[in-house]
Amino acid sequence: MKITDYLKDRLWFFLIAALSLGLMLLFLFAYRVSGQLIIFMNSIFLLFIIIEETVGFLRKREFYTELKHNLEGLDKKYLIHEMIERPDFYDGQVTYDALCDANKSMCENVAEYKRSSADFRDFIELWVHEVKLPVASLQLMAHNHSDELGEKFNEQLKRIDGYTDQVLYYARSENAEKDYIIKETSLKRAVSNVALKNRESLQLCGACIETEGLDITVLTDGKWLEFILGQFMANSIKYISADREPVIKISAEELPDRILLHFRDNGIGIPESDLARVFDKSFTGENGRSYAKSTGMGLYIVKSLCDRLGHIVTAASEQGSFTEFTLAFAKNEYYKLDR
Repeated sequence: MKITDYLKDRLWFFLIAALSLGLMLLFLFAYRVSGQLIIFMNSIFLLFIIIEETVGFLRKREFYTELKHNLEGLDKKYLIHEMIERPDFYDGQVTYDALCDANKSMCENVAEYKRSSADFRDFIELWVHEVKLPVASLQLMAHNHSDELGEKFNEQLKRIDGYTDQVLYYARSENAEKDYIIKETSLKRAVSNVALKNRESLQLCGACIETEGLDITVLTDGKWLEFILGQFMANSIKYISADREPVIKISAEELPDRILLHFRDNGIGIPESDLARVFDKSFTGENGRSYAKSTGMGLYIVKSLCDRLGHIVTAASEQGSFTEFTLAFAKNEYYKLDR
């Protein structure tokens, strides 16, 4: 708190005090009080004003300076009332009590929101599990009557199944730490499971998969890793190029401090202007609007899961040539100890 700001705030008090002093002098002169007594009374009055304002300024400056300093240093500014003490002057006490009441109300609203959000997430997870049953039945029926329905029907069922998985993983991504187990996971097995799950789609578009150096284990959650790779593969299939045979290359590279998994396709690529935003929520970009219907959620969920698992995901692309996603897995010998 600056003294100039304090004086400006007290301007009305000083005006009233000056008016009171003027009226007092007027009456003193009217009653012909001696000059020495007038000077003495004015000195006492002015001394009282100076002492009162000085003490008031120092008390308020200490409180508000501490309040501002602590507020600037806090990430969670709603905790400011925990960082200051209740002052001994009235308007500061009102401010402090208001901060406490506001924080209490905010906490209650946040708690209510969390309960509502948790209920909705539980409903979504239940709905996904329930809807997977008829989808699985339809897939079985399509397999048994493949001659009548054809591969395209089964492919659409696969897409529905993939989208329901996406909903489930998105609902769980905010609390992924409660649903994953970090352990050594074979990259070869994870890639094989994803390729097997998408074999119909790969066959339908005529794509082939080339792998290299996947005989490596990484520290991750296998289920979440397969979902991430599944999103990469779905994008590769969705954005194939009509000018050449689709090829997906998956390779691993071991470095001293980390393991890199490269997922590269020769599809239409991503425009340079869109590349920096491919992991943004609901961002579809030029390809999503021009070539296929896209929700813009797949890669956003991938980035969210990687952040929570401690992995790093990056994207590189050249429009009309290739798109490559790279997953970086940190090494940690602690998890490899025999227990």
